[in-house]
Amino acid sequence: MPQPSPRLADPVAALRARIATLERGGLAPAHGPHPFGHPALDAALPQGGLARGALHEAAGRGPEVEHGTAAALFIAGCMARLGGPILWAMERCDLFAPGLAMAGLPPDRLLYAEAGRTEAVLQVMEEGLREPALAGVVGEVTGRLSLSASRRLSLAAERGGGLAFILRRSRRPDDPALEEPCSAHTRWRVAALPSAPPLRRVPGLARARWRLELVRARGAEPGEWDVEACNATGHLGVVANIIDRSAGAGASATTVAELEYEYEPEPEYAPALIPPAGRTKMRRRA
Repeated sequence: MPQPSPRLADPVAALRARIATLERGGLAPAHGPHPFGHPALDAALPQGGLARGALHEAAGRGPEVEHGTAAALFIAGCMARLGGPILWAMERCDLFAPGLAMAGLPPDRLLYAEAGRTEAVLQVMEEGLREPALAGVVGEVTGRLSLSASRRLSLAAERGGGLAFILRRSRRPDDPALEEPCSAHTRWRVAALPSAPPLRRVPGLARARWRLELVRARGAEPGEWDVEACNATGHLGVVANIIDRSAGAGASATTVAELEYEYEPEPEYAPALIPPAGRTKMRRRA
């Protein structure tokens, strides 16, 4: 197959760049990607992270579509790594601020806008994306989002250069509106997974886990990853499935086959539970 000559390739590239500049209203392109800091996710995206100056979409899976808790925390982690104030527009104010803070987005960085209607949320987002002082804009939308409305948000994000995220919610887990065309640069689905067992001799719950599904991305293939939820800095964790590996994969079965812990009852119950010999030591084998 004949290859295009360099003389023709350069004008075509220049023309494409000129068209992109005109679509942005003469503004310069956004300042690079916004990486996750997660090797597998960054490698799957063409720019090595989320594109700035673009609209992105996230939603839950199944029953989680209605409340969108995991998807909201995923978005909060992405915004937390930006730095600067974040505008969060919603139809009704049902955000749990301590949960967002645990994902790295404290209340002093958030500007809340309770709009009441989907149309008003979209208007607030569009106005916020034109404000250069905002690092990012998030909008929660229930039900249908038209292609023209998403296109307007994409153009506003391109002109402003900020990061825009739209959180899709619905009372129907199988709502066909969530599958309609959208101009978002990436479309994510977030589902909660069972947490890993707590670390040895460390009380409390383990870090939450999610299944991230990249449904659509410009210039990238769809994919699916199991990750640990965002920490206090907004970064995702890498899940190490050591228990699922076979013995021939290099990990000895004895390294994970035995769990040992010590049980110490509360002082008020100690006389009734602790035998005369002293502390009870229990051993369990997987």
